[in-house]
Amino acid sequence: MYRAVTRNIEVQVRPFYLEDRSDPSENRYVWGYQVTIDNRSDEFVQLLSRYWHITDGSGRVEEVRGAGVVGDQPELNPGDSYQYTSGCPLSTPSGIMVGHYTMRNKRGETFNVAIPAFSLDLPGTRRTVN
Repeated sequence: MYRAVTRNIEVQVRPFYLEDRSDPSENRYVWGYQVTIDNRSDEFVQLLSRYWHITDGSGRVEEVRGAGVVGDQPELNPGDSYQYTSGCPLSTPSGIMVGHYTMRNKRGETFNVAIPAFSLDLPGTRRTVN
């Protein structure tokens, strides 16, 4: 489990390898990741957009930006949690993902909430993420 806290909003990520969707002979490796966002602040927030910086095992970088997550722009009152699962295909057997969510509070202020860096590695080959 990987964890980051920004302005009392905690983001936890649990990555997992999807062997049934992967085909190493075709250089296709697929991971799922489950994200939990806990609003431990004392204010309402809405997740507006996401940004991902994905680096594969060969050092190739892909940046992904988009509205919301999995087709949703969740609203979280103080104490609320939101959880979703998504996935990431790579052409190498390992990689690293990191990013942020852009949130907005009731005052209209927008700010970024860190998504912790997490590794995507075949089972038994885990690396350390700095």
